[in-house]
Amino acid sequence: MDNDALLDLLVQRYGIQPGYHDIWGHYNRLSTTSRHRLLAALGLPVDDELALCDALDAHQQRDWLTPAPPVAVVPQHAIQIVLSLPETAIDGDLHWQLCEESGTQHHDRVPIAQLEHLAQRHINGHTYQRLRLTLPDLPCGYHKLQVAEAQTSLIVVPDRCQPLPTGRHWGLAVQLYAVRSERNWGIGDFADLQQIVTVAAAQGAVTIGLNPLHALFPDQPQRCSPYSPSNRCFINPLYLAIDSIDDFSESTEAQAILTEPAMQAELRRLRQTDWVDYAGVAAVKYSALRVLYEHFRTQHLAANSPRAAAFQAYVRDQGEPLRRQAIFETLNHWFHSLDPSVSGWHDWLRGFQHPDAETVAQQAEQQAHTVQFFQYLQWQFDLQLSQVAATAKSCGLRLGLYQDLAVGADSGGGEVWAERDCFALGARIGAPPDDFSPSGQDWGLPPWNPRALYDSAYRPYITILQAVMRHAGVLRIDHVMSLLRLFWIPPNCPATDGAYVHYPLADLMGILALESQRHRCAIIGEDLGTVPDEVRSALDATGVYSYRPLYFQKHWDADGRFQAPHEYPEQALVTATTHDLPTLAGFWAERDIDWRAKLNLFPRPEIASQQRHARAADRRELLTALQQQGLRPADMNEAAPFSPELMLAIQQFLARSPAQLLMVQLEDVLGQIEQVNIPGTVDEHPNWCRKLEVPIEAWATWPEFITLGQRLRIERSVKRA
Repeated sequence: MDNDALLDLLVQRYGIQPGYHDIWGHYNRLSTTSRHRLLAALGLPVDDELALCDALDAHQQRDWLTPAPPVAVVPQHAIQIVLSLPETAIDGDLHWQLCEESGTQHHDRVPIAQLEHLAQRHINGHTYQRLRLTLPDLPCGYHKLQVAEAQTSLIVVPDRCQPLPTGRHWGLAVQLYAVRSERNWGIGDFADLQQIVTVAAAQGAVTIGLNPLHALFPDQPQRCSPYSPSNRCFINPLYLAIDSIDDFSESTEAQAILTEPAMQAELRRLRQTDWVDYAGVAAVKYSALRVLYEHFRTQHLAANSPRAAAFQAYVRDQGEPLRRQAIFETLNHWFHSLDPSVSGWHDWLRGFQHPDAETVAQQAEQQAHTVQFFQYLQWQFDLQLSQVAATAKSCGLRLGLYQDLAVGADSGGGEVWAERDCFALGARIGAPPDDFSPSGQDWGLPPWNPRALYDSAYRPYITILQAVMRHAGVLRIDHVMSLLRLFWIPPNCPATDGAYVHYPLADLMGILALESQRHRCAIIGEDLGTVPDEVRSALDATGVYSYRPLYFQKHWDADGRFQAPHEYPEQALVTATTHDLPTLAGFWAERDIDWRAKLNLFPRPEIASQQRHARAADRRELLTALQQQGLRPADMNEAAPFSPELMLAIQQFLARSPAQLLMVQLEDVLGQIEQVNIPGTVDEHPNWCRKLEVPIEAWATWPEFITLGQRLRIERSVKRA
């Protein structure tokens, strides 16, 4: 077998597709260079024929030479595990011990000859048998199985995720950072969120949808994209409401700082800006938070008060993930203070680049108070989100918070540093070429190494799910296709040279269902773009709700008309638009096309003209769809300016669908024309920082908001065939 054939076989065995079809139907075969580099990103030495053969042999033999797998994700109704035992052991007995998550113990001894035989293989002169062991019924959860001198994490999972409550509901989607209020410090915070919950519940909403709240980079606050976080398990400190922290009410020093004329002037300036001044907000908030922490340390930790005990219990409960993130923040702050160009752990001295290094432990000990400061911040998040959840429950917001999980984390951030052995650090994820991005998309985020994730018993994935569902009633998973495959871009290659790499869909979906049920949290899968049939079937079968923005719900293979409300599926979330799409007013006015033309984002000038022509047709078709439902505003035509009545009609149109959840973007309610984010831009457009034009104090009496609530309460309560 020649090198090329060996490469192809190895690529296939490691779940790398040998090529992909682009949007134009052209097949792009993965080059030899890309194949080598992707395999190298997986940790395989493939420089010559001998290395290729060794890697292939190791892959073929690995599961056969391991008595039991490191992890088995099994459905509750069929708890079985596949073993691999030498033929010489067949005449003996197999003794297994199982410890349930609850501590309950099971054990048994089974004649090996009675196990179901699946296959056999000869390796290095020895014969190995693959056998199936059936275990007794177990509750769903994380159990430990010891068998054949090996230990397996046995994860028993339910068939489906937590469903939404029966009926058809609606919620309000908010970019929290964008919220204006008379009391916040220039960025929306959790006290604002308390007020949003109350206002929305009064209009009949059941949930508040939020942008990802993930931890970013405190020393580089301008890195504000919530979809390129430092760590998805933790929260951005800028969302803390300083004046809601107990230590603020106790600390005369903190209160005195707040009343200083210079501080008051700076807070007024931060509130009045049209864009979030992340650097300014970070400066005042971190300064205040350090004062509050010092008060807590001297007045509570030193006295071992009940609040100190509560903090220590939280730290114990959060365990190693919190400890590592706090150490990461401490080290990154330290290195950044020495060199402002430091942007993450890959810029640190080599001795600090692995979390288990002795130098890391020594420095963490020397800076123990700073480590504790970052733990204190996360504790405050937990307290404030708990308060929001309690408010939601008391005012009838049935589903509470709808949180958002980004598809990945920044390569230099705390999540990758803490779990670096589970990531393919050389590769980046993205998307293949299409009309808008003829060179493909490079999101700059490292992918999980599928085999390393499996070997870890999916620990990083489980930790993230548990963290983001902790205070959520609904969770949206960005780019849910990543549970089956991700588009990897090899090191030092353009996106056009990328390839899809596969992940264990059944295992990841099973764990998702388990955590969803445990947290009573419904799951929304962002399934836009090319969705493989395998993913679509798995989402439907597991009870994951599809994500259906209005702009894409058209009869593409016919006349291009918009789908009628009854054509939407029930197991779905519907929405007019999203953070990556134009607002309704912007869509109508072609503002997104204007921006893309201005920023030279169209690969060819004629595409802008084509899109304007298509947009005119969309306006006509949308009015026709509204007309068929008796919702078209009087005297409204495709050339007329967008109006509040048209916004209300579109939301009412979507409300008539059988989809169980309708999400309304706050920018649409307030009539804003500019969108939150323009994909494909970073600094060219003010992404993730444009504030809402209307302060929160005015929402409850905003005419369109009141009318919206009235109409949606009626439409969503009507039973439709």
